[in-house]
Amino acid sequence: MNLSIGETIASYRKECKMSQIELAEALKEYGIYVKNATISTWEKNTNIPNALQFLSVCKVLGINNIYREFIGENPSDPLTLLNDSGIEKLMDYANLLLLSEQFRKKPADIIPFRRMIPLSLQGTSAGTGDFMDDENFEMIEVREEVPIKADFGVRLNGDSMEPRFHDDEIVWVQKSQNLRSGEIGIFCLDGMTYCKQLKKDQNGTFLISLNAEKYSPITILKDSTFKVFGRVLS
Repeated sequence: MNLSIGETIASYRKECKMSQIELAEALKEYGIYVKNATISTWEKNTNIPNALQFLSVCKVLGINNIYREFIGENPSDPLTLLNDSGIEKLMDYANLLLLSEQFRKKPADIIPFRRMIPLSLQGTSAGTGDFMDDENFEMIEVREEVPIKADFGVRLNGDSMEPRFHDDEIVWVQKSQNLRSGEIGIFCLDGMTYCKQLKKDQNGTFLISLNAEKYSPITILKDSTFKVFGRVLS
């Protein structure tokens, strides 16, 4: 029986003799900025990593056969039909093929995907609200892990968007002046900038925290100064 995603990540991390803090630090090399608290929620199965986070974790921890580790034996893999002696003979034959240039793959010149994207120098609050100057950005180089639709990044302050987003995590934002009810975005309300979920119903318009037990909805009044910066993509 396969372990859960969280249990598998925890097992491999411990085999690598890495702490959750060290794993979070190693993920930065792949453009994944999370705190050890986020990794803790993954391992406890109270939250799951997105696809890019998951693949990066597998890369760092050396989880090569993702199908087998997280799903089970792959029925399309002929190795599953061989016993240990058969697998050994197959590997001997594979080594012979590798000795021949005729069957060896030719290395490809792969140009890593890079692009420049603005990152806010001042963190947007996910708690009580911080003002974000429109010009207060620096240009940083990002990899393919960052959504192609992202126009800028913002670092969060606070815990109001847990368990999905965490303090000091970078979220990537697509510029948009109009968001649907239920979408998470970056907003400026009366001079204060927030990362919240937009809610519109018969009672009015509100900015909602995912950590609803700790933070109450913020009401957008008719005379409020309200601006939408964009929708959060990750």
